[in-house]
Amino acid sequence: MASASNGIEDKVAEDVIIGRYIEMERDDEEKTVKSKLSSFLWHGGSTYDAWFSCASNQVAQVLLTLPYSFSQLGMVSGILLQVFYGLLGSWTAYLISVLYVEYRARKEREKVDFRNHVIQWFEVLDGLLGKHWRNVGLAFNCTFLLFGSVIQLIACASNIYYINDNLDKRTWTYIFGACCATTVFIPSFHNYRVWSFLGLVMTTYTAWYLTVASLINGQIEGVKHSGPAKLVLYFTGATNILYTFGGHAVTVEIMHAMWKPQKFKAIYLLATAYVMTLTLPSAASVYWAFGDELLNHSNAFALLPKTPFRDAAVILMLIHQFITFGFACTPLYFVWEKLVGLHDCPSLCKRAAARLPVVVPIWFLAIIFPFFGPINSAVGALLVSFTVYIIPALAHMITFRGAAARENAVEPPPKILGRWIGAYTINIFIVVWVLVVGFGFGGWASMTNFVHQIDTFGLFTKCYQCPLPPSPPPLPLPANSTSPATPPVYNTANNFTVFSPSPSPSPSYFGHRHRHHRHHN
Repeated sequence: MASASNGIEDKVAEDVIIGRYIEMERDDEEKTVKSKLSSFLWHGGSTYDAWFSCASNQVAQVLLTLPYSFSQLGMVSGILLQVFYGLLGSWTAYLISVLYVEYRARKEREKVDFRNHVIQWFEVLDGLLGKHWRNVGLAFNCTFLLFGSVIQLIACASNIYYINDNLDKRTWTYIFGACCATTVFIPSFHNYRVWSFLGLVMTTYTAWYLTVASLINGQIEGVKHSGPAKLVLYFTGATNILYTFGGHAVTVEIMHAMWKPQKFKAIYLLATAYVMTLTLPSAASVYWAFGDELLNHSNAFALLPKTPFRDAAVILMLIHQFITFGFACTPLYFVWEKLVGLHDCPSLCKRAAARLPVVVPIWFLAIIFPFFGPINSAVGALLVSFTVYIIPALAHMITFRGAAARENAVEPPPKILGRWIGAYTINIFIVVWVLVVGFGFGGWASMTNFVHQIDTFGLFTKCYQCPLPPSPPPLPLPANSTSPATPPVYNTANNFTVFSPSPSPSPSYFGHRHRHHRHHN
């Protein structure tokens, strides 16, 4: 009996060391048809689920802003930077997965049970590197996910406006804020199986709609492709692409939802490869067709003619942005649950009620900064650069700096990349590049652009980049007057009429005229 017991313990220890995490395996015995159907639709944890989650979360609303980035970068730089940042993002996602597996294996050797606990990135940093790393990781990750959720809410309001402009974008933000709050009822990433699959189908349709519609529409009359024209525009566009392939802030939560997390490895790279089949053709086609007009239209839908196909793409993107809002918010929900002591509560209703305060600041920030497009670049430069590029690379190097740690690593670097020497070389390059180019130049450019948007449109703007209202007819001349009457200027932002000459637009800081003056928003 003693030898049999020892054999079982050795097998369990082996399973833990190689990362099988046996407590996460499903028990398929005695399942009813109803429970099997529920598991099929609701309880996902396979490698396919992880792939759909990574791809669906990565593409989202940036599909609509990448043509805008191409107008800032030019065609060649736009394509090259997508490939470059796609590879960098895939590598750092791999690093995060390695650190998760290392942390999980170490904790399970200590008999720690995670069945009622979702591991998060800041906990991985805490377990491997200490509380100071935990605090830094928590601050950057939560702030990034907060603004990631804000961006999805802004995107919802921006898109629906192209179907129904009877309400301004700010009002639509109020409405979609309430709709997105329903994500508090989705327990965890296990339950995104159907949603992530549908989300990727929706963005696939939208991407190919943008491509085909732009090619059919053809180039507009007098189209110009002057990008890159200014450094501030170039680095703003570059940081938007940095943001595009920095969607792996939820990698740890997606891995924890897997039945066998050690199989994650190359999933993010494969997801990125598929995403590029959507982003490269769509961004290049829209930029080819409309050129510099995109500098004034950060949402690609704004330039395409209204058709049933476009309306279908808008609706599908709205649904997908709701899903992506849930992806970004769910880790925040977990953090809040742990803070208030309800993370292991079995009652979904209690947890949902406790999560609601997380949605309120997101809602408020989306109303303050409705700058669809420029906000992506600002978040990319200031938050994504550290959250998913610099911190994972530094954490990996410090975790395995000792010879013993490298020898006992659960997941050593791949041989094809030069093992530890190759890994350290890549990590150092990423830290230096992203710190200088992404955070440094990108931060300067994106914040310059962001402040310019505030100066032009103002905070709490009612309808960012909406078409100008039609000019009112001139007042009739008085009988004893010899000069024309001054026409009224309609200030739709404050809902009153000012009798003063309308200001004429002047060349902007960025070298193109503003078609949408703050006075009309």
